[in-house]
Amino acid sequence: MGARERVRKVYRPLWRAGIEVIPNAVPDGVMPYVVGYGAEDVVGGFSHPYDTPRLVDRLNADWYDLAVSAGLLDHRREFLVQLPQGTRSHQASLRHLHSDSHTAPAVWTRGRLLERWDIMGRAAASAFLGIHAGHPGFAMMALDGSVYVHASTGEIGVDVLAVRHPDRSENVLRHLERIAVHDSPYVNREFRERIAVWLAGRARCAVSPSVG
Repeated sequence: MGARERVRKVYRPLWRAGIEVIPNAVPDGVMPYVVGYGAEDVVGGFSHPYDTPRLVDRLNADWYDLAVSAGLLDHRREFLVQLPQGTRSHQASLRHLHSDSHTAPAVWTRGRLLERWDIMGRAAASAFLGIHAGHPGFAMMALDGSVYVHASTGEIGVDVLAVRHPDRSENVLRHLERIAVHDSPYVNREFRERIAVWLAGRARCAVSPSVG
C-alpha cells in the first residue's frame, strides 16, 4: 500500500511536471546532503526578482541552461533530486515543513527529464520542488555527484546556484563533520546519521589501497 501511495502522491505529480522517477536507482556513495558551501565553491547561477516578466518561463530557461552547462544532466537527461520520504502529498509536506521537527529528512531520488517539463511552474507548485509556481525550492545532483544545483526563494526573488564537486569542498566537508560529531537537539537525528555514515565510507575509501 505504501509503495502505491508514493507512486500516486509523489511520482505521478513529478511525471506531470516532466520528471520521470526511476525508483531504487540512486548510485552508491552519493553524498546525502550539501550544506555549508562558500562563494568560492559556486560555479554558476542566476537570480530573478519576483516581478520579472514571465518569471516562470525565464526561470525554466535559465535552469535548463545551467543544468546543461554545469553538467547536471547525463546523456539520458537523468539526475538526482531530493524528495521527502513517505507518502505525504505536496501540500501535506508543506504544512509539516516547519511545524514538525521529527519529519524524516529528504532523500535522493533518480529522475529523467522528459521532453515536456515545467520545473519552475508545475513542479514547484505541485510536485515537491517549491512552494508554488515561480517560488521554487529544491536540491539536485548529477548522478556522479560532480554537480549540485540548489534553488531557493528569498524576500525579493529566486536564487539558483551550482556547486562543482561538493564532495571535495573543504567548506562543505567541514560543515558535515561538525554536524556528524555534535548531537544537537536542533538537528534531525536521521539527517545527522546519514551524514556520519557517508563520512565514514569516504574515510574508508581514502585509506583503502587501490586495486589495479
